[in-house]
Amino acid sequence: MTLNPRRTLDELKALRELTGDADGAQRVAFTDVWVTARKFLTDKLADLPVEVHTDAAGNLWATLKGESDEELLIGGHLDSVPNGGWLDGCLNTLAGLEVMRRLSEGGKPPVTVRLVDWADEEGARFGRSLYGSSAAGGNIDIAEMRKLKDRDGIGLEEALKRVGITLADAPDAREELKNAAAYLELHIEQGPVLEGMGLALGAVLGTFGVERHTITFHGQAAHSGSTPMNVRRDAFRAAGQFSQEIYAIAERHSGVCTVGSCKTLPGIVTSVVETCEITLDQRNLEAGRLAAMWQDAQDAAKKFAEEGGCTVTFGDLWNIEPILFHPELIEAADASILDTVPHSHRLPSGPLHDAAEVARAGIPTVMLFVQSLRGISHNKIEDTEEEHILQSVEALDKLTDRAMAWVGQHD
Repeated sequence: MTLNPRRTLDELKALRELTGDADGAQRVAFTDVWVTARKFLTDKLADLPVEVHTDAAGNLWATLKGESDEELLIGGHLDSVPNGGWLDGCLNTLAGLEVMRRLSEGGKPPVTVRLVDWADEEGARFGRSLYGSSAAGGNIDIAEMRKLKDRDGIGLEEALKRVGITLADAPDAREELKNAAAYLELHIEQGPVLEGMGLALGAVLGTFGVERHTITFHGQAAHSGSTPMNVRRDAFRAAGQFSQEIYAIAERHSGVCTVGSCKTLPGIVTSVVETCEITLDQRNLEAGRLAAMWQDAQDAAKKFAEEGGCTVTFGDLWNIEPILFHPELIEAADASILDTVPHSHRLPSGPLHDAAEVARAGIPTVMLFVQSLRGISHNKIEDTEEEHILQSVEALDKLTDRAMAWVGQHD
């Protein structure tokens, strides 16, 4: 019953060679390269005494039967963004594979343990993140999914069909969670907090809630040469003043915010801007603070619009509530980290993860983070110290044992 984290590191490098190029990882969901990555994993699973199948949504499951039908899930995702990093998602999956190897050598574990490779966590191709886990969690709208197309005009339904998945059947994936008692996920941090603190590993408190909106300022087009500054109704000026204010709003409520895009009309150099549409992304771990951030943003937008002789309208893009992980499993994660390295740290996750959808489905959930160099992810330069990768596999293994014991106590 020997864990071999070095094998995980070697397999991560092998997968990088198999599914990446000079621009980074190319494991975009439902493409030929993604299929190749899946085969890489299933070939490794063939050596274990596990049952392997793909569910109705396209998630891949490997099940090691235990003494109890209660199930401990270990999750990750092989898919990447285009030109992505070598660790995002696949570290989770291949570390889980190594834990499954260790468990299988010891006979039947006390509870059933399942490794899942979620389909299309990234949403990079069709714009809808967490597809596979949200299907399993019961949070999917098939009618809306049918509308999704990639940049080449290929619909999600068509892309799924090409790899043997029927979109209409995706909600049937809920059956996979019927015996789930706990869920674990290891992930690179994708941010700079742990590196800034000089720490290898952290226990994740939960994922930020998100409010995502369009804010459109409406002014008056006018000649850029003949219109005095004091009479202009410049939509871009109002938007610019507002865009500065959101930083103060985020700081006030201990959250984060981003203006990610800006479109102007008529969009020519010789005209005052008549219409300026921006997108606003706000995130917070506390629901009350998140709601206050969005209210403050609306109030500020109205104020700057009025001061500039403009009006403002708001549109909804997407939102999700903060997802807090299970406090007892957070304690278990912290203890597992401290069994591996001298120090731990508890921190929230700004990015969303499949773990959020599993937690929304009512399953006790926790995540481990491992340090990301420079805090960079979704980029070919994404990296983590090899020593920290090895330590992350060890910590996940220790957490698995603690979680199995916890499930047994709550059976």
